[in-house]
Amino acid sequence: MELSQLLERLEYEVVQGSVRTEITTLINDSRKVEKGSAFVCISGAVSDGHKFAGEVVQKGAAALIVEKDVEAPEEVTVIRVKDTRYALALMSASYFSYPADKLKVIGITGTKGKTTTTYMIRSILEDVGHKVGLIGTIEAIIGEKKIPAANTTPESYTIHKYFAEMVEAGCDSVVMEVSSQGLMLHRTAGIPFEIGIFTNLGHDHIGPNEHKDFEDYKRCKGLLFQQCRLGIANIDDPYFKEVFQGAACKVETFGLSEQADLRAENTHLVSRPGYLGVAYHVTGRMDFDVEIDIPGTFSVYNSLTAIAVCAHFGVPAEVIQKALKAAKVKGRIEMVKVSDEFTLMIDYAHNAMSLESLLTTLKEYHPSRLVCLFGCGGNRSKDRRYEMGEVSGRLADLSIITSDNPRFEEPQAIIDDIKIGIGKTSGRYVEICDRKEAIRYAIANGRPGDVIVLAGKGHEDYQEIKGVKYPMDERVLIAEVLEELASN
Repeated sequence: MELSQLLERLEYEVVQGSVRTEITTLINDSRKVEKGSAFVCISGAVSDGHKFAGEVVQKGAAALIVEKDVEAPEEVTVIRVKDTRYALALMSASYFSYPADKLKVIGITGTKGKTTTTYMIRSILEDVGHKVGLIGTIEAIIGEKKIPAANTTPESYTIHKYFAEMVEAGCDSVVMEVSSQGLMLHRTAGIPFEIGIFTNLGHDHIGPNEHKDFEDYKRCKGLLFQQCRLGIANIDDPYFKEVFQGAACKVETFGLSEQADLRAENTHLVSRPGYLGVAYHVTGRMDFDVEIDIPGTFSVYNSLTAIAVCAHFGVPAEVIQKALKAAKVKGRIEMVKVSDEFTLMIDYAHNAMSLESLLTTLKEYHPSRLVCLFGCGGNRSKDRRYEMGEVSGRLADLSIITSDNPRFEEPQAIIDDIKIGIGKTSGRYVEICDRKEAIRYAIANGRPGDVIVLAGKGHEDYQEIKGVKYPMDERVLIAEVLEELASN
């Protein structure tokens, strides 16, 4: 295709060469450049693509898309744009023949709840005959194919590649998690979202390689609602109005508030051995009862979000009820049956905020004991270890401190840091460095009425040690422990 076709929705300056240049591939990874490629120079946090201009020209790149000055032979076309990340997004859309225009794209942003909600929406829509793609924290789903995720929101080229594959696979819709990083880095620029969803906003993702402050985090969340047709928002979140202050879409709301367009009433917890759930009545735009096999008030919000979206697809109430009852997400309050006397679950809670939310939710069910097994990742902020230790020590009746992904640190050193946080509380704890042995201890010492949560790993099926990812799935470990306990 001609370079001009890739640039058709962009403002640009031709520094040298011609936009009539024929292009074979669109690339932003210098290692993948081939003869005839258009190479987009991305200024990243770790490396700057402009530094590889000479290298990619030697490999045969026909065009360079830049935002800074570069030197290139006169036979190479150089195009200057204001922002190469934004350019990559719009060029990728053109490169794959605008696949988003052939799908109903549903984007979900917020600090918590994105993953669970995407799976709920997909489950409901598929039950009424839609073929729905998914892009999220755990994986991308395209027809029968599942691709493990590296980022919550992939690079724009990958998004449009997935969209194109979804269209090819017969999908009519896609539901995707839209992270604040993805919005800030223009990964979703130019996508015509049919529906944008705001779940909630918490103080997270603030740091050197993420958002400079909470105001920037909040601003980036709001960008989604400048490029969608309909915005659906959690009216109960204190930052709802600020996130939507620049919205260019129609807005509908959900929540527990009387002002919500779709709201939950008569919410109550459901509990029995090995099972925790929540039930409520939907009123406002729809009218029916709901019970979900996922505990906590946040499950009410997640399911209300899914109901609000599916109402716009004309899904009958009885289909929504059935699909919500069956919706499960790997590693998100995933209950694993190990006993008729106590409840065990796996959850991805891997920072203080998510762990506090989880444990606070579980305490509402008044377990005989709340047992929290967790560790912390290596080569990450020590503050996270202190904070998670303090949260578990304060809220759990027993903490079992173990290893997570130690990376290049010694597991015991990480455990010692966690103990500093627990030491600020009066919480009881044991430390068992080997995660399988820690799980064995939790199960072997489970008591009637206990709720045991294995936190931190969630959907992950590996343990990262000194740069190597070794297979380790907690579901497999649980099965092995149960078999070994039975044989003994």
